[in-house]
Amino acid sequence: MILELKGIYKDYQQGKMTVPVLKDVNFSMEEGEYVAIMGPSGSGKSTLLHILGALDRYDEGDYFLDGQDMNQCSDKELAKIRNDSIGLVMQDFALLGDKTVIFNVMLPMFFDHTPFKDMKRLAEIALQETGISNLKNKKVNQLSGGQKQRVSIARAIVKRPMLILADEPTGALDSKTGIEIMDMLSNLNKEGITIIVVTHDRDI
Repeated sequence: MILELKGIYKDYQQGKMTVPVLKDVNFSMEEGEYVAIMGPSGSGKSTLLHILGALDRYDEGDYFLDGQDMNQCSDKELAKIRNDSIGLVMQDFALLGDKTVIFNVMLPMFFDHTPFKDMKRLAEIALQETGISNLKNKKVNQLSGGQKQRVSIARAIVKRPMLILADEPTGALDSKTGIEIMDMLSNLNKEGITIIVVTHDRDI
């Protein structure tokens, strides 16, 4: 089992009000599964994804990732898990627009002091896999939405994570480009990567 959630609760404070967002969430996934978490806007999908991605903490319950109790991890340990084991693909791409494509893909490897020669080699492999190696020296702000999402996926896979989390990965794209991005995620899953996609779109 690659991940397991048991009785997860998460509240937010709005002034003096406590707003419950997640209430008794339970589910597990085996390695290599491909799962969609679906629901309307405001139902807590992104909050759940942030917890799964070690970006946010929960109030109650247990979360185990590859057997590790995430509640027992320090912020520094969570940052390392996030960088080494989880690939994040965001709706707004979360890229550095004034930097080159290859710089953005190499970014996760700056944090663990990977030698530059290895960073460049691994980034070029990821760019080849996502079909945009010809764009590696372009600035991100010169790219289309679909190209930016491919950069985001290349960055997510560059360190060969055990888990990819995609938050509305087609939300900012036209339908044809959205299908291409979903095909790319399906191919990554066929290679054995566990994937969770958060969406409100039943077609996705």
